Amino acid sequence: MLKEGQVRIPSGCAISGIFSKSGENICGDKIVKSIATMHDRSNGLGGGFAGYGIYPEYKDLYAFHVFFDNMTARENTEKFLDRHFDVVNLSRIPTKKIPQITNEPLIWRYFVNPLATKLAESQLGELEFITRCVININNRIDGAYVFSSGKNMGVFKAVGFPEDVGEFYRLEEYEGYSWTAHGRYPTNTPGWWGGAHPFALLDYSIVHNGEISSYDANRRFVEMFGYKCSLQTDTEVITYIIDYLNRRQGLSLEDVATVIAAPFWSRIDKMDTQTKEKITYLRNTFASLLITGPFSIILGFNGGMMALNDRLKLRSMVAAEKGETVYFASEECAIRVIEENPDRIWSPKGGEPLIVTLNGGVNSGN
Repeated sequence: MLKEGQVRIPSGCAISGIFSKSGENICGDKIVKSIATMHDRSNGLGGGFAGYGIYPEYKDLYAFHVFFDNMTARENTEKFLDRHFDVVNLSRIPTKKIPQITNEPLIWRYFVNPLATKLAESQLGELEFITRCVININNRIDGAYVFSSGKNMGVFKAVGFPEDVGEFYRLEEYEGYSWTAHGRYPTNTPGWWGGAHPFALLDYSIVHNGEISSYDANRRFVEMFGYKCSLQTDTEVITYIIDYLNRRQGLSLEDVATVIAAPFWSRIDKMDTQTKEKITYLRNTFASLLITGPFSIILGFNGGMMALNDRLKLRSMVAAEKGETVYFASEECAIRVIEENPDRIWSPKGGEPLIVTLNGGVNSGN
């Protein structure tokens, strides 16, 4: 296996996504097969998946997936959870011992709801309460890391090639209407369990191929609003940017895409007056959240998915449709291995968000 630093592949990393607009369940082994086709785009230092609709029996509860370095971290985290939440169910996340995955931490999941008294005392909305609790655990409890915290969804990630990670987490035993996947080729940060993709907060999850040059400016801005970028990776800050813009500022996903992959001023100048005024406002107001450098991302969220390239399309992205199912991937082969004859297949334009929702179509934000 290649070690980090031996070979640098500028366009490395692989992403893939499957979404059923009808809400029909898709077995987890399908997304594993898709990402495995792009094996050579990763180097074994990180792989992961996010599935939506996978916990129907606990669909109204927040599912916390947590890595623990040791039992002390677990005990301290559970004390925190007991003080702030009604813990309805807790268990180890089922895994399968395979030789390719080693040095695994303790991996637990907790199905929880905020205690009404704690929520009232906080004077916060429920989602903000959950967000702050997750950030507190991750930054104040040594050896604990909440890597998934949404309702009826879950992230599964590890150090390893993505197909091995899928086998390790027994993803063939899960079904959901939406899946994303990532194969990592880290260039600036080490390969470790928490640093694998997807990165998630609440029901948002991000898989990302690229290397953004605006990380420091982006990080400084979001940290003014209570986020803590402790993992030193650009994907983490992208997740917080989307949470800040979509949930806290109330921007539509089309407008979020306009902020992070903003059109060039030369293009804005040619727009009609109303559109020009709106995009100029977004660019000026959220200038520090423009993401520069090459990237392609897939955002998962409850009820939908968005795929987005940087505005120069410096990272590959392919989209396809077959009936009620939509596919996104870094390479066409990752789609055709699970759907040989799509009804439509195309490459989105740079900066063009493709948004798909349950019982809806694929929408372009431009």
